[in-house]
Formats: sequence, C-alpha cells, structure tokens
Amino acid sequence: MKTTDQAGGIGGADDAAEVILARNVDDLGHGVGYVKSTIIARAVDGLPLAASMDDEESDNLADYKNQAKLIFKRISSTDSDQRCSIESGPYVFHYLIELGVCYLCLCDRSYPKKLAFAYLEELQKEFQEKYGPEVVTVARPYAFVKFDSFIQKVKKQYKDTKTQRNLNKLNDELQDVTRIMTKNIQDVLGRGNTLDRMQTMSTRLRDETDKYKKRAKHLNLMALYHKYGPPAIVAAVVLFVLLLRFWWW
Repeated sequence: MKTTDQAGGIGGADDAAEVILARNVDDLGHGVGYVKSTIIARAVDGLPLAASMDDEESDNLADYKNQAKLIFKRISSTDSDQRCSIESGPYVFHYLIELGVCYLCLCDRSYPKKLAFAYLEELQKEFQEKYGPEVVTVARPYAFVKFDSFIQKVKKQYKDTKTQRNLNKLNDELQDVTRIMTKNIQDVLGRGNTLDRMQTMSTRLRDETDKYKKRAKHLNLMALYHKYGPPAIVAAVVLFVLLLRFWWW
C-alpha cells in the first residue's frame, strides 16, 4: 500500500507540475499564435540586413512590413528603448537592439512576450557571431540574406509554445520581460511625425536665419558705400588729376 501511495504521490506531483506549466502558458498568451515575420536592420540608419523570406502571403503583412520600416526610421533618428513591444492591430512588434543592430519580429498578440524575446536573443547571438564585424561596412540592403535559413530553423522551434523546450523558457525566471515597455504603433509613429515636423521647422528657421544674415551683410555694405563712396570717388579723381599734372609738367 505504501508503494502504491508513493507512486501515486509522484504521479500527482508530475500532474501538478504539468498543470502549473500549462497555466503559465495560458497566463502568457494561451499558447496561441507564432512569429509572423522577422527583420534585422542596422540601428544607425535602418538599413535592412536580413529578413525571413517565407512569410505567409495570406496574412497580408505588407502594411505591417511598411510599419516596421517606419519603426526602424524612428529608431535611427531618436534615442530609443533597447527593448520594446509595439502593439499594432492583431499583432505586436517586439524588438531588441544590441551592438548597433536591431532585431525585430512581428507576432500575434497572443504569442508570449517571453518567447518572442528569447527568439530574438537567439538570432542576435548567431548573427553577431557570423556577421558582427561586417555590419558597419555593408552598403547594400539585405547583404546577409543567407541568414534566413537560420531564422527559419529557429522560428520552427518557437512555433509550438507547449513544447518542453519552450515551457522551460516560459518558466525561466532569469528572463524578466515585465519591465519591457509596451507602446501603441500610433503613439510611436505620431511621436516620430512630431519630431520630423520639429526638425523641418528647425531647418526652415536655420535657413531663414542664414538669409537674414546675408541680407544684413549686404545692407551694411550698401550703407558703407553710400557713406564713404562719394568722398572716396572725389579723392580718387583729385589724386588722378594731380598725377596727370605731375606727369605732364
């Protein structure tokens, strides 16, 4: 009887552990959804370096990819968070910036944030190891398109949130994503538009100031000419006449 009870106790503990893990998945997004698209870009100017190439066309992600380009533009022109989540419709952009490179993925809203950033971290480590020193020098877009094969490999590993591997990541207390800020896409792009308008106004004001300085300089020269021009001309004529008289006599 004791043996049976002990076995039952062990089985009950295992069942309880599975229930806790399942609840954690439910709490972090119901285990639904997956990574839709991935783009890697240089942070300083938004130049795309690599991307996932088999994104499902049925999901109509073109608009969201354009939003991703705008996000890269904002990152390159402003001081941005090193890690951030940006909600947009039924999806969420997650990105992290490491060593001058921005790693961004688009996921379903229900996909666990913890897994999304674990996915990006794996990409970051491999990409830095393979191409890190070359990032600064490349000039053409998607120079590291071959990295897509690794992206696809890792995407498959993170597609099922209920695998033991992903459950372990969800329960890894060392990875704290609760402090990562979540923003709305309109706020991000709106703030960027405001900054663009301010920059345009600043440029226009600088141009107007330069024009004013040039005009003021011209007016000063004209004032000096009107003040000293006639006397200078008279003096020059008198000097010329004196020289002629001296030369002929």
